[in-house]
Amino acid sequence: MSSLPEASPETAHRIADDAEALEVAAKLAEEFRTGAAGRDADRTLPRAELDRLSASGLLAITVPDEHGGADVSAVTLAEVFRLLAAADASLAQIPQSHFVYINVLRRQGTPEQQAFFFAEVRAGKRFGNAQSEAGTKHIQDIRTRLEPRPDGSYELTGVKHYSTGALFADWIPVLARGANEELYVAYVPREAPGVSVVDDWDGMGQRTTASGTVRLEGVAVPTDRVVPHHLTFRGPQLHGAVAQLLHAAIDAGIASGALAEAVAFVRTKSRPWFESGFETAAEDPLLIQRFGELAVQVRAAEALLHAAARAVDTARADLTDDTAAEASIAVATAKVSAAAAAVEAGSALFEVSGTRSALDSLNLHRHWRDARTHTLHDPPRWKVQHIGRYVLNGTRPPRHGLL
Repeated sequence: MSSLPEASPETAHRIADDAEALEVAAKLAEEFRTGAAGRDADRTLPRAELDRLSASGLLAITVPDEHGGADVSAVTLAEVFRLLAAADASLAQIPQSHFVYINVLRRQGTPEQQAFFFAEVRAGKRFGNAQSEAGTKHIQDIRTRLEPRPDGSYELTGVKHYSTGALFADWIPVLARGANEELYVAYVPREAPGVSVVDDWDGMGQRTTASGTVRLEGVAVPTDRVVPHHLTFRGPQLHGAVAQLLHAAIDAGIASGALAEAVAFVRTKSRPWFESGFETAAEDPLLIQRFGELAVQVRAAEALLHAAARAVDTARADLTDDTAAEASIAVATAKVSAAAAAVEAGSALFEVSGTRSALDSLNLHRHWRDARTHTLHDPPRWKVQHIGRYVLNGTRPPRHGLL
């Protein structure tokens, strides 16, 4: 007998297709852009904005169509994240794990788990994450334990860090080691006994993601809330490609948001350098040259993002070792480009805008802080290594979920 409760009644808007998803995302991005600088400066957590995101139906756009979702393409999903990140990078980062753990259910969930959790998502419920751990040997050294109980259920114990989305979640997917050190994901209610979420995130960037600590002390987990995640990596898979695609989209969004902010500032607030001989800063040929260079870099990142998303869609339609490898390499390429563009645009904003742009009260530095913080998620240098091995020697990238 299933221990899953009744799914929540559907209260969120149901998005019909890709076109509506993009339309809703664009409107929400414009809404979220207002106040983004203030939220970051004061570290005002975006609870109201996340509730708007839930109610909009955007959080359910990758639910399969047989479960009532729009099941949008990777191209659409990436563009949704890029639009949101251009407006508020912290806000866009929060639901990244939400979509990753929808994918886990799509891949390894039982029919009963899929029916229940996809209904929860359609109702506007949010997934957080409790994945990374601090003080371990490396990122895949997971020490949180999922131990069997005599009655067939499990007990979950551990401490998680960088738990983006957990503070705002209805369900927290927890990555843990079970029997034979295999990886599992346990879907735990945010308010379950033994779960505590600590808002102790103090990063210089992405200040309102609340990527703090999750403590799990003897948390009881019914069997039907556990998914065998290790099986995901025993064949061709897109788990890592989709997760990294969303990170690339966030970086591309930061880059385009920073460039747009620089354009607006130079057009309306910057003074021309006295030697230029022009009446406005926007006429300065040296600034024009620099904006052209930045536009090339940002547009290249956006184009590579789009190409990577198409590669993911192609692989999804015909998943083989070759198509999965091509998707992972395309996503890695996009991530390297977008990370560089985000950091460069966030820094160049001050170069082209002048002294006044450095005023703390304007909080223009949030773009660079967000870019510099988010691009530390995983090192582009290793992505370049895998790209090089693939191009030169035809070596497929590893199946570890970070490519």
